[in-house]
Amino acid sequence: MTDFIASSIGEWFVNLWNSTGFQTAVPDYYVMNGYSLGIGGQIIMLIIAGIFVFLAIAKKFEPNLLLAIAFGMFIINIPGAYSVLYGQGGYTFTDEVGKVIASGTLEDLCKAFGLVYDNTSAETLQASLDRLLSFMNEKWTELGATGAFTENSYVYEIIADKGLFYYLYKGVDWVIFPPLIFLGIGAMTDFGPLIANPKSLLLGAAAQLGIFITFIGALFLGFGEQAASSIAIIGGADGPTAIYLTQKMGQSDLLPAIAVAAYSYMALVPVIQPPIMKLLTTKKERLIKMEQLRPVSKKEKIIFPIIVTGVVGIILPSALPLLGMLMLGNLIKESGVVPRLSSTAQNELINIITIFLGITVGTKAFAPVFLQVQTLEIILLGVIAFSFGTAGGVLLGKLLCKLSGGKINPLIGAAGVSAVPMAARVAQDVGRKEDPNNYLLMHAMGPNVAGVIGSAVAAGVLIAMFA
Repeated sequence: MTDFIASSIGEWFVNLWNSTGFQTAVPDYYVMNGYSLGIGGQIIMLIIAGIFVFLAIAKKFEPNLLLAIAFGMFIINIPGAYSVLYGQGGYTFTDEVGKVIASGTLEDLCKAFGLVYDNTSAETLQASLDRLLSFMNEKWTELGATGAFTENSYVYEIIADKGLFYYLYKGVDWVIFPPLIFLGIGAMTDFGPLIANPKSLLLGAAAQLGIFITFIGALFLGFGEQAASSIAIIGGADGPTAIYLTQKMGQSDLLPAIAVAAYSYMALVPVIQPPIMKLLTTKKERLIKMEQLRPVSKKEKIIFPIIVTGVVGIILPSALPLLGMLMLGNLIKESGVVPRLSSTAQNELINIITIFLGITVGTKAFAPVFLQVQTLEIILLGVIAFSFGTAGGVLLGKLLCKLSGGKINPLIGAAGVSAVPMAARVAQDVGRKEDPNNYLLMHAMGPNVAGVIGSAVAAGVLIAMFA
């Protein structure tokens, strides 16, 4: 009896040790696909996550989302956490009529078919997979499959022990969260400045210049059309739109880098935009005081979201999931007849979705996926996209300034990017540094909310052309 208890205790502690992150740090799939940093890479990501937590809390850089994203990056890179939070990865074999022939982890499938499974190194893991694929090719028809065995007959996916984030991520994977975020944004947005000054719509459109310039740049760097579209949308400075487009383009592997870049640059608006604004404008232009906007009636505010949805919906249906939800949220707010729904959209709904969206996107910044050269390329292209977007808005602002006889301050063009309301505040701050009595905020809000519409339309154009 004593020997039995002693051996059992020893087995328990062995099982405990084997379940620690030191033993199960990186799933087999990533090891086989060239990831060689091991736990060291995850430690690097933990440090990066810590930096983002600091920026969110101490510097207040877009804390509503950056804090959740940073914690998601932290929790997923704890050694051994991936398989617990997402589940065990494995292979599903399906024939040409969609019948599942076999499904399971690499280890389970090898054992089921009497094959040797060895996970001591990347080479032995690959050898185990090769043995499995060779077996399936040889026995394909004997296993009841229809058609020939090809490289499209199997796919790697989460197979067993599906964890919490496997299910939460469906909100991103099925592009549910971004449109719901837009519903909340619409309920918090006042389109009055845009309605009062329709020229603002042109400034919002011009600020999308960065998207299309960066698209071309990404193509030159070797990215495909879908990947280039996903990277370029960073120039809209709109995190939910970037996530939405990336998923619609089937570029989920790029999502961590794109989301981190998009939200980082949204947070860095006060740092990136002012030098560009000052470079492209003269002191005389920055000193321009604009006339007070006309009052906008309630009827105009109610009709506006309906007309925009109808017109854009006919011309560009692919933009409706984002734009339609944005306008619905705004209509709920402006109608004044459903205050509870308006309050829920502005507060509880958007807050809950923001938490889920942030942390699930953060958990995709897993070291083997994130620590790649293409991540640096995406971050660099993101800076270019955002900078050209700012420049495009300012340059059109200068043109409108000349055409209006000096009545439009070009600084408000920089607010055409979709970082609401931060970009508008930056335009106000840059203007007030030249003249403390110059109030540009409400004028800048027109291009700013136009930028939200513009980024959704730009996403719709890219989806219609390349998805």
